Amino acid sequence: MPKLQQVTILGATGTIGVNTLDVISQHPHSFEVFALTANQNVDVLFNQCQKFNPRYAVTLEEQAADQLSAKLKKAGSATEVLSGMAALEFVSAHEKVDAVMAAIVGSAGLNPSIAAAKAGKRILLANKETLVMAGSIFMHAVEEGGATLLPIDSEHNAIFQVMPHEKRASLNDSGVKKILLTASGGPFRKSSAEELKRVTVKQALNHPNWVMGPKITIDSATLMNKGLEVIEAHWLFNASAEQIEVVVHPQSVIHSMVEYVDGSVLAQLSNPDMRTPIAYALGYPERLQSGVSSLDLFKIGRLDFEAPDTDKFPCLRLAFDALKAGGNAAAIMNAANEVAVEAFIKEKIGFTDIPALIESVMESSQIKAVSDLEMLIVADKEARIAAKAWVKRAA
Repeated sequence: MPKLQQVTILGATGTIGVNTLDVISQHPHSFEVFALTANQNVDVLFNQCQKFNPRYAVTLEEQAADQLSAKLKKAGSATEVLSGMAALEFVSAHEKVDAVMAAIVGSAGLNPSIAAAKAGKRILLANKETLVMAGSIFMHAVEEGGATLLPIDSEHNAIFQVMPHEKRASLNDSGVKKILLTASGGPFRKSSAEELKRVTVKQALNHPNWVMGPKITIDSATLMNKGLEVIEAHWLFNASAEQIEVVVHPQSVIHSMVEYVDGSVLAQLSNPDMRTPIAYALGYPERLQSGVSSLDLFKIGRLDFEAPDTDKFPCLRLAFDALKAGGNAAAIMNAANEVAVEAFIKEKIGFTDIPALIESVMESSQIKAVSDLEMLIVADKEARIAAKAWVKRAA
């Protein structure tokens, strides 16, 4: 009987984590949950531990760990509860772990993802900030540790599926002309600039195609999510900014495309369900049943495409600017965006204030080359301070 693959899920209570557990539950003879982690969602994590019996459960907050530990002990569970960043790194790099689903939202996912890379794990990367903040450092860790990197974002997973897998020095060496990164356009694709000024938090959290957490849903509404994906694509596929084109595709059926030098364009299509890329990455290079329904092209009827409007949605332009600037620019942009999104959700700033805040912080920050992770952490911290000061002034 083949060995059960041991899986750590970073961010188990979020959308990606829940969908990963759903796919794993369909293949009990192939996968076993080694560790589940969450920030402080004790109730959901408790229920997941009861169902999947992981060896470890980790929360970032110590108080949440104490609550979870008490509940698990009362229920007779043998799961050991840990807390803190060091514990996240521990369950990511543990010798018994085969695969790590890196799905913690935000910069908190950076250190455990790098720990998994250095330990040579199969990394199912759903945390954008790992590549956006520290792309060069993370990719170096992947190479040095001999890790296998599989993207989970539906767009990058689609590109990975239709891209040649032989390692080449550049896209041109692989016969690839450019990457076509699709975007739904979000809920405000047809809104006017004036209407965007009046967007509410409730409206912004209502994505037309995907069910996601609040932060990524707001990012999708501003098109910052697509901007982050542009930077991810640069690192994942060694593509320059000029080789990445964003195409708005409202139906979210074509998840991305690759154009080859001979004129061929290869695309990956499926229903908008994150279990498809998750199952692909868990089973790679084999294919697994995911539970996703078949794509009904007759029901869809049509596929539309249009260019993104970077005047209405400047976050996408800012992301391209950060990519071209290099160094710590993307880390600064990402930190400012996280503060801006949190402030918008708390109704401290308006929807169109999000890109204004980010641009202000980027313009006032010193862009410099990066040689180590500490420099990025400093840039992140300073950008957050500047962003919070902007929010305070705007209040």
